[in-house]
Amino acid sequence: MWGGRFAAGPASVMREINASIPFDKRLWKQDIAGSKAHVAMLAKQGIVAQADADAISGGLDQIAAEYEANGVPVDLDLEDIHMVTESRLAELIGPAAGRLHTARSRNDQVATDFRLWVRDAIDEVEAGLVALQEALIARAEEHADTVMPGFTHLQSAQPVTLGHHLMAYHEMIRRDRSRFADARARLNECPLGAAALAGTGFPIDRHATAAALGFAKPTDNSLDSVSDRDFALDYLMAATQVALHLSRLAEEFIIWASQPFGFVKLPDAYSTGSSIMPQKRNPDAAELVRGHAGRIMGCMNALCVTMKGLPLAYSKDMQDDKPPVFEAHDLLGLSIAAMTGMIETVAFRTERMRGLAESGFATATDLADWLVREGNVPFREAHHITGRAVAAAEGAGVQLADLPIETLKAIDGRIDERIYAVLTVDASVASRKSHGGTAPDQVRARIAQARQEKKE
Repeated sequence: MWGGRFAAGPASVMREINASIPFDKRLWKQDIAGSKAHVAMLAKQGIVAQADADAISGGLDQIAAEYEANGVPVDLDLEDIHMVTESRLAELIGPAAGRLHTARSRNDQVATDFRLWVRDAIDEVEAGLVALQEALIARAEEHADTVMPGFTHLQSAQPVTLGHHLMAYHEMIRRDRSRFADARARLNECPLGAAALAGTGFPIDRHATAAALGFAKPTDNSLDSVSDRDFALDYLMAATQVALHLSRLAEEFIIWASQPFGFVKLPDAYSTGSSIMPQKRNPDAAELVRGHAGRIMGCMNALCVTMKGLPLAYSKDMQDDKPPVFEAHDLLGLSIAAMTGMIETVAFRTERMRGLAESGFATATDLADWLVREGNVPFREAHHITGRAVAAAEGAGVQLADLPIETLKAIDGRIDERIYAVLTVDASVASRKSHGGTAPDQVRARIAQARQEKKE
């Protein structure tokens, strides 16, 4: 490729550091699609003869079939997927292959290929997240009435329903999907035709190639077109947020599967044993999802640092834009699939959840709220009264619902026998009927709404 300008070939280390074919071969489908759209436009505009365009398009189809069957050959001398394909095209159709690169550069070519790849990657993630949401909804509906302890600071706080807890992750994934949708909309502009950095003097039709490749429009500035990697960063930032959410869910499964909690039994398919301790059931899948979040975050940080100081337009540093995106995408796909599988198959130990919800004075807030409603007590005063009741129960070694009415009346005379109706965990969760609350009716309403949203 450099024969017209350079008398000598590259040093062996230059040959290795300069080549991107070991990783950018993943772009082969997008590269061929972009080339076919480009040559069709060149022929329509009269820039390339139709016979040459037909030969090029047919050759590209043959190359695609070869790649599909045998993979992309890795030739470091040809550097990247673009030159590997162009070289094979020349072998197949002869000198006409050289016309394909008219009115474009590898700069706009790779920017187009990479946008197409990221767009496809977003669509893959979207399908995975929809499946995860469906799993969460199904298990949440199954456990809309299942009582469990709700935590703040990992301390027992108030009773909630397991369905409500699972639907909290549904909401996180809903926001994650919206981030990917926003990223997809922003990236859907076509750089092809920006050429090296300044556009081209050939009478090309950039709107035609954009439409042929499914883009909403061509990009509007040739310098920005070849140097922009915002779309890759958008993908990585959205991926990082998903990974953080999955990591939180994984961490809960890890905690819940431990013997002190005992809230879940993870399926064999997502657990491993110990090489020395035969009793062990280790939550390795969940732990790896938690670990992958750090790697995905690292990929995002890597590309941010690569891009932070680059002047316009293209610099070779940007060749390193693809490995972190590829790595993050692979890890994210595994993480989504693993968490979906765990959600679908985990066994929830509902009696254990209920037992712990009934301990730890989790209905203390219900006592305070009752004092406000029924005794016209200011909430701050009701808070202090309830605190004394908790101290009394703790000293007696019983739960609030087990304190004699005489003890409660001695703490505050406005308390009467009606208080026992609100001190059960079932009454507590049933009372949380505010929009978005944990009451089973609210959980079922949100599930129905979520299912309707998926149909729209």
